Amino acid sequence: MSTSFSSAYRLAVLVPCRNEALTITQVVTDFRQQLPNAAIYVYDNCSTDDTATVAQQAGAIVRYEKQPGKGNVIRRMFADIEADIYILVDGDNTYEAEAVGRLIDRLINEQLDMVVGARRSEVKDKEAYRFGHRSGNQLLKGIVELQFGARLDDMLSGYRIFSRRFVKCFPAISNGFEIETELTIHTLELRLPFAEEPVLYQSRPSGSESKLNTISDGFRVLGTSFLLMKETRPFLFFGVFFALFSGSAIALMLPVVFTYLETGLVPRFPTVIIAASLMSLGFVFFTCGLILDSVARGRRELKRMAYLRIPRVEIKEV
Repeated sequence: MSTSFSSAYRLAVLVPCRNEALTITQVVTDFRQQLPNAAIYVYDNCSTDDTATVAQQAGAIVRYEKQPGKGNVIRRMFADIEADIYILVDGDNTYEAEAVGRLIDRLINEQLDMVVGARRSEVKDKEAYRFGHRSGNQLLKGIVELQFGARLDDMLSGYRIFSRRFVKCFPAISNGFEIETELTIHTLELRLPFAEEPVLYQSRPSGSESKLNTISDGFRVLGTSFLLMKETRPFLFFGVFFALFSGSAIALMLPVVFTYLETGLVPRFPTVIIAASLMSLGFVFFTCGLILDSVARGRRELKRMAYLRIPRVEIKEV
């Protein structure tokens, strides 16, 4: 057993899958070897190959989610499965199963709610963590860091360890691959204790195809980031629009004001009207930000109360 604490807890390995018949046996076998007492759940998400059959033959508990999208699968997993510690990993055999004990130990020893397996590819494996994916990760990471003032390494990793407390208070509103962004922002919004731990990340084996599209999924994740920014930091979100509209209004008004001070005349009434309209819109956004910030604070308090009602993972003697 890779971790000294494994036998004292109910462990659940959660593997969302779609068309991973080529790799799922290896994933189940590797995690069974590392965590012999864990229940391994494979959720088949509209596969057109033999993923479910192969996973069942490998010894996994197979269940089905008919709504397509990784977010829908994780929402169903979190609702259905009861455990003390949850291990979320992709079924494409790209993540380092041998690191799972180290991640679990850190979750327990440091009393964390989430440990993220931050991806590190070997130098010789240049296709594992492609430049486009790394660049998108860095861009999104920068946006989230700006919103919450946190330092992150890999906010889009699909390899994560969760406490029961985290899983049972997570709202899970995303449908697809943007779920990793939501997991990270939920953690930062409630200021939950988390850590990132380096893990090896390798290429998919020959014949296995990624479901990710760098551009389309990147835009979806970016859109989710801004949507969650509106929900969790509304004053910052609407403050940007206030700054844009009020700044434009001031830029338009300054020449008119200077002309008035010099001549006592206001020669450009349409400019004044446009500037006044822009300033009014700016204050509308400012007011919306203030009101919705109070609403968001109330929602955050309710989420925090729901989180605190669930007991934390205690360190148990083996």
